[in-house]
Amino acid sequence: MARTALVTGGSRGIGAAISKALKAAGHTVAATYAGNDEAAAKFTEETGISTYKWNVADYAESKAGIEKVEADIGPIEIVVANAGITRDAPFHKMTPEQWHQVIDTNLTGVFNTIHPVWPGMRERKFGRVIVISSINGQKGQFAQTNYAATKAGDIGIVKSLAQEGARYNITANAICPGYIATEMVMAVPEKVRDSIIAQIPTGRLGEPEEIARSVVFLASDDAAFLNGSTLSVNGGQHFA
Repeated sequence: MARTALVTGGSRGIGAAISKALKAAGHTVAATYAGNDEAAAKFTEETGISTYKWNVADYAESKAGIEKVEADIGPIEIVVANAGITRDAPFHKMTPEQWHQVIDTNLTGVFNTIHPVWPGMRERKFGRVIVISSINGQKGQFAQTNYAATKAGDIGIVKSLAQEGARYNITANAICPGYIATEMVMAVPEKVRDSIIAQIPTGRLGEPEEIARSVVFLASDDAAFLNGSTLSVNGGQHFA
């Protein structure tokens, strides 16, 4: 069934692949972005998917943005909390600013994205909540104490929401991508990239479209009994 979907950070990288896959599945999609107006405009021109600019770390901005989306295209039935940032540093060198920036976007930003749509989902007795976590939220990662903490916290959010939402036909699930061939990963030195691939039993990086296909499944009616789960899409690199 065609529904209305919101994808935060949905105009670039994994988010762009998710937005396009949901549209291809027949859904009406809105994608958010934080700052790159040029990339967002190009994405909309190429895909026909509307883009909206706001900072997910700000609750008031998120609430107002979501109200605008719902006024434009209808009540949000599928929400994909994908927006995230990194501010990497070994813990002894990590600044409070680096800590709070990542917490505010990757963890509080998930609250800010889901909380405004939750009452409507409860009233309509339907919802699909999908949070993009990370392999590093499952296993930890050197110089990513802040990032790993947020991504582990995201998993806790969906486990709790799954219990609260089940009686209202709302599911909440997380996807933990491994290393995916995004611009960010492909920009690292080839030697570093090769060392990453050497840790992946499948012998390659994942593709953004592979994460997107998992999102499309979780958003579908076929996934109605899948709730509070974490999908590890990492080529066998880590088993949680």
